[in-house]
This record gives sequence, structure tokens and C-alpha cells, in this order.
Amino acid sequence: MLERLAWLAPVLPFMAAAWIAIGYAVGSNRGEGGERRTAAAAYVGTGGPLLVLLALGLQALIEGPPGQVAIAPWLESGGYRVWLSFTLDALALSLGTLIALISLLTVRFAAVYMHREPGFQRFFIVLSLFAAGMLLIVLAGNPVLTFVGWEVAGVSSYLLIGYAHDRPVATQNATRVFVTNRIGDAGFVLGIFLAFVLVHDLEWPSLLAGTAQLDRLSVGFLLAGFLVAALAKSALVPFAPWIARALEGPTPSSAVFYGSLMVHAGVYLVLRLAPAFEHAPAVLGLLGFFGLLTAVYGLLAGLTQTDAKSSLIFSTTGQVGLMFLACGLGWFTLAAWHLAAHAAFRAWQFLNSPQLLHRVATPSRPVPAWLTRSRRLYTASLQRFWLDPLADVLLVRPTEGLARDIARFDDEIVQRVAGRPGHEGVIGSLAEWETQRQAGAAGQAPMQGHGAAGRLLVWVSDALAWLEERLVLQAGGASLKERLRVATRVLVQIDQLLAQPRYLLLMIMATFVVIL
Repeated sequence: MLERLAWLAPVLPFMAAAWIAIGYAVGSNRGEGGERRTAAAAYVGTGGPLLVLLALGLQALIEGPPGQVAIAPWLESGGYRVWLSFTLDALALSLGTLIALISLLTVRFAAVYMHREPGFQRFFIVLSLFAAGMLLIVLAGNPVLTFVGWEVAGVSSYLLIGYAHDRPVATQNATRVFVTNRIGDAGFVLGIFLAFVLVHDLEWPSLLAGTAQLDRLSVGFLLAGFLVAALAKSALVPFAPWIARALEGPTPSSAVFYGSLMVHAGVYLVLRLAPAFEHAPAVLGLLGFFGLLTAVYGLLAGLTQTDAKSSLIFSTTGQVGLMFLACGLGWFTLAAWHLAAHAAFRAWQFLNSPQLLHRVATPSRPVPAWLTRSRRLYTASLQRFWLDPLADVLLVRPTEGLARDIARFDDEIVQRVAGRPGHEGVIGSLAEWETQRQAGAAGQAPMQGHGAAGRLLVWVSDALAWLEERLVLQAGGASLKERLRVATRVLVQIDQLLAQPRYLLLMIMATFVVIL
């Protein structure tokens, strides 16, 4: 019955994070005097899961892996049910033990490295949450529970990349990484939805068995979402640039997040879905293609880096690309061994990098002669193949343009209709604004949109102005106008209340309660 205690592995780090946070709130572990108690809680939060997983591993060697262990129903709707369950096969137990061990060693390193840092307690709260998220990813018995760990690890990485929140570069990089990974999250959610629709069972063994009964096209669509999630989380091309931005975090977080653990989460997801990928040769080919592309990208970009951490991170990118290439060729067992060996070795390299900088004046190796002879290839490598500017052109700038259009729409239309108090020149209705604009008294340039979405907003605003002037205000007279103004003032006051931080946090907490 030891397998019934598997839930302790991800829960203990959560409890450690909560304990540190509560202690900081009440003032029992603040300052330098509280570092020992904070580190002790983190030791328990990472050492406890290691003991649990070692015991489960020993039992698996004697009696065989326990397999699927269902604890209790979690979510039920109609014929669908999601369990609080754990998959305790050889893959999960071996990688879970490795994650717990690396997390414990990182805590030991960070307890010394982060000594007297102002955010010492905050760092260990997030580090404990990350360990919980990673353990949940590899031990979860279904993709819904895996997605919970996926998100916890993602939020933790965001918080530690922006650890030095007073530095604009750190906060900007943290936001860029967070947004990039949300693209992968959308793919993960799509995969879960298609699994519900096509297979009707989300437990990993049942899901994999169900995909064997589907046609190749259906399996391909189901796996496409999970493939996007894996590519984004493991920083494969075209999502590769985010991992270099993540180096803004402290060295211990770089080691445990991007050098050894979180960067392999996508590889683990592919390994977990290996039987399904074997039924979709086209998606398997995409795995190999993106893996090969990323391996070449990591190799060439890493040759021109001038600092130790950047060289290590591009080497990591290349190695993860080789793991995806091995999966694309059907060598899933080789990829699993490669993952375990690379995670352990890369964690040691990252944790050793500060000492290397003190011992060696120039830790980076010289650029190979064959690369310097090719000016174009050298420039492309030095510029990291312009993936960041390409993402700016294709994603960031269109999104910023749409955001400006929405903000302008809100300022010119929504706030004018609402008649918000405290703003000079507020016009009480769209009809009045339209009349003044046509007469040239508004004093503002006509609203212009950026792209198709912006033009659509302009069209909607003009249509609303016409509707209000022709069909509403002229038919109702002044009394209707006054009632509309009163109603909009009430709505604005409610909106201002909900915009305050305390109400926003309350709504977020209520949302989590509903989800759970």
C-alpha cells in the first residue's frame, strides 16, 4: 500500500512553500536570522519527496511498478470524470526521483548562494513551488493534473526570472517568457479537449489505449496540441529565444529551471505519449524535423557566445533538440536515458558556473575558424538567427497594435458613452460626440485602426454611434438620455470597485475555488 502515499511527493513542496510564506507573514523567519528556518523548510519539502520516491522505487524493483493509482474523483460532469491519480511506472518513478534529488541539491546550493539576499524567503517559496510543479508533471495520472503542474512550474519560472523586479530587463524578459509559454499552454488545453471528445477518458493508460482505436488523422489532431505545448516548454525552434531571456534569474533557478528540469518537461510529455505518436507517423516526422532544426540552431548559436551561462543554455537547447530528434526516429528509450543523463550533468555545470568564472578569466571557447570564414553564417549565429526580431514582427507588433486600437476604442467610445466623471471634455453620448466630431469641435483626429482588427473596431464604433443617434436617443428624448447617464455612472462605479487590487484578488481566488 506504499503507492497510496505517492500524493506526498508533490504535496510536501507545496506545504513547504506555504510554511515559509506564513512564517514570513507573521515575521518568524524574516531577515538573516530566519534564513536557517527557511532553508530547513525547503530541505523538508524536497528531501521528503525524495525519500517517498526512493521507497516506491525500491518496491518497484521488488514487486514491479505499481502502475496507475487512483486516489479519489476530482472533477465530474455528465459522463466525464477526472481523477486525482498518479502514474507510477518506470518512467515516472525514475524521473521523479531524479527531479527530487536535483531539487534537494539545488536547495543546498541556494541556501549558501542566496545568503543575505533581500528576497531570500521569496526565492525559496518559489523554488519549492517549482519542485512541486515538476513532480506533479511527471507523476500525474492524467493530462489535466499534468497541466496543473505545468502551470505551477511556468508561473514559478516567471517569478524567478523577474526576481530582481527593480530591473526593467528582468521584468521584461519574465513577461516575454511567460507570454511565449502561454502559446504552448493553449496547445496543451486543445490536446486535453480533443482527448475528451475522441477518447472520453483522460487517464494516461486509457488515453493511450484509446488512441490506438482512432484513425491517423484524429490521432494527429489530438497530438498536434500536445506537440505545440512540448515545443514551447522545451524551447525548440521557433520558440527557442525565450530560454536565453530566462537567464536573468539567479544561478540556482537557471540550473534547476532551464538547465536540467523544466526544459525537459516537453521531452517528458512526448515520452509519455510515445505509443500515441507511433500511430501518427506525420506528427512523428514533425518531432524529428523540429528536433534537428533546434539541434543545429543550438550548436551554431552556442559557438559565438561569450559568457558561460549563455554557452551552457545554447548547448542545452542543442541537446534537447537531439532528444526530440531521437523521439522522431522512434528511439524513445534512448531519448529517456539522454534526458536523465543530460539533466544531471547540466545541473552540475550550471551550479558550478559561478566558481568557473572566478577561476578562469575567459571561460568561453574561441569561435571555430570554419565559422569565422563564413561571414554570413557567423553573423547569423551571432544574431541567434534573428528569431527574436522575427517574433517581434510576427507576434509582438501586431499584438501591440491591436492593444492600442482597443485602448483607443475604450477611450474614444466606451468612456464617452459612460460619461466618466473626473475627465475634462467628457461627452455624455455617442451622438453628441459624433456631432461635435463632424463639426470639427472635438479637437481630435479621427479614430484610425491598425490592420483588419483596428478597422473593424472603427466600423463598430461608427455603427454604435449611428444606432444611438438614430434609434435610441431621438426616440427617447432627454429623459432617456438622463436614465442612460445614471445607469452608466453606476456601471462605471462598479467597474472602478472591481478594478481595485483587493477585489481583483478576490475574483482570482473565487475562480480557483470554482475550478478546484
